[in-house]
Amino acid sequence: MTYAAPMVQANPSKPSVDVNALVECIKACFDCAQACTADVDADLGEQQHLQEMVRCIRLCLDCADMCLTTGGILSRQIAFEPATARAALQACALTCKVCGDECERHAQMGMAHCQTCMEACRRCEQACNTVLSFLPA
Repeated sequence: MTYAAPMVQANPSKPSVDVNALVECIKACFDCAQACTADVDADLGEQQHLQEMVRCIRLCLDCADMCLTTGGILSRQIAFEPATARAALQACALTCKVCGDECERHAQMGMAHCQTCMEACRRCEQACNTVLSFLPA
């Protein structure tokens, strides 16, 4: 269970974007951060391929940090600042794309943990882009 929906609904300030898209994006951000963190741990266990995993580890760490930050920014609706949200969402979508692309390479080599991480990154990238479509330019 996540608390994104009840917290958004309980907030006295109504979101300036579609509520369902906002809730999905918050959940996707925090899910992606968790998947990236777990993938780093699994990557470190790939002893025979550790050198090949360095870039993946770095990108997963960056992605986890970006997703946590973006999820936090989107969770705060009082005095919501669209320009800040736009910058965070753009950075998060890009970071998820780059991380997802790297994880896809390793998933094709049979690393199931990278497959799961790639799926989380793709979901988060899409969710960020959806919320971006509701923000003023």
